[in-house]
Amino acid sequence: MASPIRILTAVPICDGHDSAINTINLEFIRHGIEVIYLGYHRSVGDIVRAAIQEDVRAIGISSYNGGHMEFFAAVVDLLRKKDADDIKVFGGGGGTITHDDATIMKRKGVEEVFFAGTSLEEMAKFVHQRYGKARTKRPRPKTRDQELAHKLTEIEDAAGKRKKHRTSNIEHRTSKVIGFTGPGGAGKTTLIDELVLRFLNRNPKGRIAILSHDPSVVGEGALLGDRATMINSQDDRVFMRSMATRGQAGGLSPATHDCLALLAQSNFDYVIIETVGTGQEAMPFQKNGIVDRTVLVMNPDYGSRLQLQKIVMLDLADIVVVNKSDLQRARTAHTEIEQRLEQNRRSQQLIDTVAKRHRDPGVDKLFDLICNRA
Repeated sequence: MASPIRILTAVPICDGHDSAINTINLEFIRHGIEVIYLGYHRSVGDIVRAAIQEDVRAIGISSYNGGHMEFFAAVVDLLRKKDADDIKVFGGGGGTITHDDATIMKRKGVEEVFFAGTSLEEMAKFVHQRYGKARTKRPRPKTRDQELAHKLTEIEDAAGKRKKHRTSNIEHRTSKVIGFTGPGGAGKTTLIDELVLRFLNRNPKGRIAILSHDPSVVGEGALLGDRATMINSQDDRVFMRSMATRGQAGGLSPATHDCLALLAQSNFDYVIIETVGTGQEAMPFQKNGIVDRTVLVMNPDYGSRLQLQKIVMLDLADIVVVNKSDLQRARTAHTEIEQRLEQNRRSQQLIDTVAKRHRDPGVDKLFDLICNRA
């Protein structure tokens, strides 16, 4: 099977209109496209950095703030300066972009501009026709991030075609690997973003990589949306790659192990791997020694004590985090989980956090524990 088309979508800086792009994202997914959604109020630099790291075929921009002439052109220009102009740019803006504007934008390198009244199916058809063919004669990577991004794509493509990809053994790594798992909505992405902020502040020259997973819609595409909630990770010292599960159960992708092996040997201080939101049975990190430390993130509203007995990762995690510990049930949850962990009779840490809170002491404690024990 051919690998799915990967595109990045975003809304420009000073523009908070995301209803249109969210609708378009869903239509793309239904047509088998993997969409990395960067979110709204994003700068040119954020968009281009993400597009290069994700090695997408194209960037789709939804602009309603009237700055489209300059913004689209700036994205195209920065891609050229980064020697990444094999990544194309298209977009639209309802009634804010005129046909005369679009003519000028195309002269500046924008591939297509969609207007009000264009059907969603027509947009999806354009993406398939324009970006569905295999890349040929790719430009030689000029930066470390570009080279890494291209190699990750090769690994994913090989996994999709069920071909073996030569990569070094996961044991021969230079980075510490920390695995994060837990149910959807527990706040894993926000927590990781806060940990990244602390790492960047503590290590002025350090680099960190994030390998983030989201589920594929069966037989269709995927919405890879973790970047949309990342604030502190929009930094040149952070390399982030979003992966779809592409039909594999358990929270990871068929290509995860080889992609992680590559990242772990690429001179990052830490590699953080985040699974899809998982259920009671998932044990995503138990094979092949894939991580050094495992962090299970939970929220207080998991149900009854009986539910705790069913969660396998409570037996396996090195660190258990009760996030959103400002909620009413948090104290009870902490006590119940603590009693559950005592039954395991092994060294496990339990930490309460409020990841959304600035300078949260629980996140500080988790960061110190990871750095000192990883």
